[in-house]
Amino acid sequence: MVRAVEVVRRFRRLRALVIGDAMLDSYLEGTAARLCTEGPVPVVRKTAEERVPGGAANTAANLRALGAEVVFLGLVGEDVPGDLLRAALAARGVDDRWLVADPAVSTLHKLRILADGQYVVRFDEGDSRAASPAAHARLLEHLEHAVPTCDVVVVSDYAYGAVADDLIAQLRTLRAARHCPLVVDSKALHRFHAAGATVVTPNYLEARLAVAPGAEEPGPLDLAEVKRIGRGLLEQVDAAYAAITLGADGVFLLGRDGAGRHLPVHPPAQASDIGAGDTFAAALGLALAAGADVVEASRIGIDAAGIAVACQRTAAVPYQDLLRRVSLRDLDGRPASMAAARRDVVARLDVARLAGRTIVFTNGVFDILHAGHVEFLRRARALGDLLVVGVNSDRSARRLKGAGRPINSERDRLALVAALDAVDEALLFDEATPAELIRALRPHIHAKGGDYADVRLPEAEAVRAAGGRVVILPLVGSLSTSGVIDRIVALAGADLNGAAP
Repeated sequence: MVRAVEVVRRFRRLRALVIGDAMLDSYLEGTAARLCTEGPVPVVRKTAEERVPGGAANTAANLRALGAEVVFLGLVGEDVPGDLLRAALAARGVDDRWLVADPAVSTLHKLRILADGQYVVRFDEGDSRAASPAAHARLLEHLEHAVPTCDVVVVSDYAYGAVADDLIAQLRTLRAARHCPLVVDSKALHRFHAAGATVVTPNYLEARLAVAPGAEEPGPLDLAEVKRIGRGLLEQVDAAYAAITLGADGVFLLGRDGAGRHLPVHPPAQASDIGAGDTFAAALGLALAAGADVVEASRIGIDAAGIAVACQRTAAVPYQDLLRRVSLRDLDGRPASMAAARRDVVARLDVARLAGRTIVFTNGVFDILHAGHVEFLRRARALGDLLVVGVNSDRSARRLKGAGRPINSERDRLALVAALDAVDEALLFDEATPAELIRALRPHIHAKGGDYADVRLPEAEAVRAAGGRVVILPLVGSLSTSGVIDRIVALAGADLNGAAP
């Protein structure tokens, strides 16, 4: 089974198509010190203003932040909110040329006003349901050009008219010629009864309303009831799976075969669910396109949504943040012993070696990861096809660095190293030198930094015995972990004394 880290790393090779209702989310923030004399409302003095993509535009921004190239189809008006939305998309690397501007449309806009971090009011404006036939025809034309070039399609339908019935029908026809994952997140799921979706991603209330219109708000979580709702939903909607989001209770995944699975989540202490569904659908879709099965793809979607809900506002989750999160989860799922983890890596390297790939190895404590580490690992990776990094265990690091080190635990250090783009494999070792690890891994190249140029490496004999060679890479800059720690200590001391460092 492909590891989650490998799945996320593949995101950067993908091209994603988003279809849906483009929105602008605006935030006006200020302080409130008194009530208005004209009425019992606070007077808010503005301190900040932010414009971010919302709705389907947020899905597009998340896909781009996660590393994919994005094609975004939607409707906007020839108005100020439309211009602001285009600027917000461009700032996040999303091309706006696929958006269709229509004088009959007013751009969807949600304006939130906050006073001292608390919501005061939200104003909604805009409507795209009156879009002209010509605008819908242009959307269909864009769709016909985009689908054959994309690896995944995500529909983000807020029922404002961008995703019309003829577009859904055309999408099914086009996907018959180029099969790729289709993720549907819709406020009107009944309209996708013949969509041929891979996964639909309603929240629990949306799923209940789709199965039983007029249903009341759900009470305490009852997984048996969730499963019943999911089965009813899949009877109405043409989809292989339903991933019903349950907020702080995670996701309930149900297949057409009736098998259900609850995937829990560890919610943050403070959570905001604005746009979390968009993030979940984006990461889920990319994971499916990158080769994950639907369970692992859902877990990756949960990981991404968990990062998004920790943000105060509509947020696009960065690729590197998700990579770190899934790296930690990968480590939690690995064999407990270093020996077992080592055997897993050796088995994967044997396959790579048979395929003629050059294996590079390096090692270190990596206590406080800094730019010097990242650049060194990038250069080491350039020496071959795979980079394996040995990370000193906590016990090994204490022997090398003394009491008080390492600053960060072996689990956190290993996860951070494993999440770097240049690193293909990372594993712990407990010995004083990596010689034993090198004998097991048999790398073609052992890379070391320039500070070892005139030093006899204790592991050099192990490298030669494995048929490899040592390559010394020049040091980059003057950064070192000890130097970083000394700087932190100096800053802390200066703060305590009330003086600038």
